[in-house]
Amino acid sequence: MSNLSHSQIIWSPTLSILRLETPGVKPLIAGSRFPAKHVRHWSTDMERYSMADKITDPKEDFSRWYLDVIREAELSDSAPIRGCMVIRPYGFSIWEMMKDDLDGRFKATGHSNAYFPLFIPQSFITKEAEHVEGFSPELAVVTHAGGKQLEEPLVVRPTSETIINHMFSKWINSYRDLPMLLNQWANVVRWELRPRPFLRTTEFLWQEGHTAHATEEEAREETMRMLQVYTDFMTEVAAIPVIPGAKTEREKFAGAVNTYTIEAMMGNGWALQGGTSHYLGTNFAKVFDTRFLDADNQRRFVHQSSWGFQPGLWALLSWPTATGRGSGFPRPWHRYRRLSYQSRRRKRKRTP
Repeated sequence: MSNLSHSQIIWSPTLSILRLETPGVKPLIAGSRFPAKHVRHWSTDMERYSMADKITDPKEDFSRWYLDVIREAELSDSAPIRGCMVIRPYGFSIWEMMKDDLDGRFKATGHSNAYFPLFIPQSFITKEAEHVEGFSPELAVVTHAGGKQLEEPLVVRPTSETIINHMFSKWINSYRDLPMLLNQWANVVRWELRPRPFLRTTEFLWQEGHTAHATEEEAREETMRMLQVYTDFMTEVAAIPVIPGAKTEREKFAGAVNTYTIEAMMGNGWALQGGTSHYLGTNFAKVFDTRFLDADNQRRFVHQSSWGFQPGLWALLSWPTATGRGSGFPRPWHRYRRLSYQSRRRKRKRTP
């Protein structure tokens, strides 16, 4: 922990470190999670350097280097809507691999997939005071539809705690209905004033898990279990070491009791959040009256967790692999890693 300077976590300067461990990280190889046909190595020197010539030296301008890599790897392109992007086939294949792997991990821990509406009544958002205060500046609100003004404005989904709790209050009646373990793969909209591909965009893909439990202990166990699922994915599949930690009161999710995160160091020393897991307590349950009848015939509020994986992993894939060679990655990931590494290697060779 003594080796972690303040400048290294400039994107999250108040992160409370739970532990600092560097797990044994190695790139994927044939015989592991992905079949051998998806693993390849570099070919010719011409292929190595053709695109890398167009990439800025990260030591000169890290932000420009990042944008150059995304462009040359054909991961995304700018959209005609401010703050949005078009994810190109190569970039989307990375998302598909992440989604497939994580979905298997979620189901292995007892979760089922569901889908909830993109539009949320504005009254739902305003019910939880901390929640609306935290998200208010980022909300996109629909006021007209079908040529008429709506009776109640609809918020384009920034996250789904409110509408899912509305449904939980209908579905949960007895302790026999618990735990309820759901996950949703979806897109969300949070109005972004300073967009950056895959890091900060107005619309982005993600997943969000939502669970309800009979006791605080069970909900807290679930919160930490899912943080570990994210950690395992990052180290075992993405081959990126991460630092688990707890967010401060100022940085925690709006409406949560506690927020936990995994963060990874980028090439310039900045920390980038990979996934978060929240213990919500009974905050949303009390607002939406989500109760159950326990074994003693007493009505009690459920305890909840929610957790989400952010698309910033695309940015983290610009790192070289653990071996420093960039080889041994599944094919959809390989091109991005190889390109970013070769741009750095080329710059070093040209330095006197």
